[in-house]
Amino acid sequence: MTYNFSDKVANLAPSAIREIFKSMSVPGMISLAAGNPAAETFPVAELARLSAEIFSTEAVAALQYSITEGYPPLREAVGERIRQKFGIGCAESRGDRFTDQTIIVSGGQQGIELAVKVLCNEGDAVICENPTFIGGLNAIRSLGAVPVGVPLLGDGIDTDKLEKSIKQNPRARMIYLIPTFHNPTGITTSLEKRIKIYEIAKKYGIIIFEDNPYGELRFSGAEVPTIKALDTEGLVIYCSSFSKILSAGMRVGYVTAPKEIVQKMVVAKQSEDVHTNIFFQMLCHRFMTECDLDAHIEKIRGIYRRKCALMIEGLERHLTAPVEFTRPEGGLFVWCTLPEGADMLGFVRHALEKKVAVVPGTTFNCNADAPSGSFRLNYSTPTDEQIIEGTRRLGETAMEFLE
Repeated sequence: MTYNFSDKVANLAPSAIREIFKSMSVPGMISLAAGNPAAETFPVAELARLSAEIFSTEAVAALQYSITEGYPPLREAVGERIRQKFGIGCAESRGDRFTDQTIIVSGGQQGIELAVKVLCNEGDAVICENPTFIGGLNAIRSLGAVPVGVPLLGDGIDTDKLEKSIKQNPRARMIYLIPTFHNPTGITTSLEKRIKIYEIAKKYGIIIFEDNPYGELRFSGAEVPTIKALDTEGLVIYCSSFSKILSAGMRVGYVTAPKEIVQKMVVAKQSEDVHTNIFFQMLCHRFMTECDLDAHIEKIRGIYRRKCALMIEGLERHLTAPVEFTRPEGGLFVWCTLPEGADMLGFVRHALEKKVAVVPGTTFNCNADAPSGSFRLNYSTPTDEQIIEGTRRLGETAMEFLE
């Protein structure tokens, strides 16, 4: 039988990252292609103890339906934390309570999807950094909106081209950004550019979606204010999650936005999953309020500081010029760029023959048909030994393929 799929999904392709996972069954394969948090960052003992307490004292609440907006104590705790850590308050809210501006979502991915769903019609444009997160691109495409890429420079999106793109796309409804430890490049947008981006958004009356799943994972350099902290006009939707600081499998994230946008997200979410897993919301809240979350995050930073340094050291030793790579101050990723004219997909295939997997840069292009000379590496998931050996194999690949 021939199946006719809807226009919304007909052109969606499987995630290249998920497809690469299939190669992990090959004996001896080293994956530098994942984006998972390190297993050693999961606070297993604490979560086990807190889970037992919840089932002992609040079992019915943990197992029953709950409200779509999210567990109120968690929303309050999230509000207090991002106020203290990121300077995000209610300046744009005209006196609204913080909880009225916050919805708990099933991971940051759902936050992106809900924002596109409530703000964009089919054919509307979403301006994105190019390259950008494949999950964001698929959320945009699946709802019939069009991702429009603007080049990402070493200090953030090209703001001149950003403004030009908005002018050229009168149906632009949103700017989607990952300004801190960007996925896939690891780049952090400078404060000067964040201010300029906000000024441009204000000038043209366009919403900014600030995706910040890695913001707590800085292991070097100085903190940079979030774009949301600059927001006085209700232009910024801020999204983050517990995936990188507690557990990715919990699928607990949050969105903070003007109340009117949150109210529409609540209605849209009700037709998707009714509410995010309430037990895990309660577990996140208990960890935030009963454990030392800051100490836990500092432990994670130490792990990633070591792993990133190990990867950079390996790349410096084995993957020398003319291959270039970013040097992130946090997050999970390093972005490598081959010399102009090199066959990046051929390089990635040759690396697989060497039993090291990386993600081709084309995966992250706003224009799926556009070429890329880059690929993404991840240092959070592989062991130290795998990072050392994996970068050595990449060096061999470069020597053989680029000679």
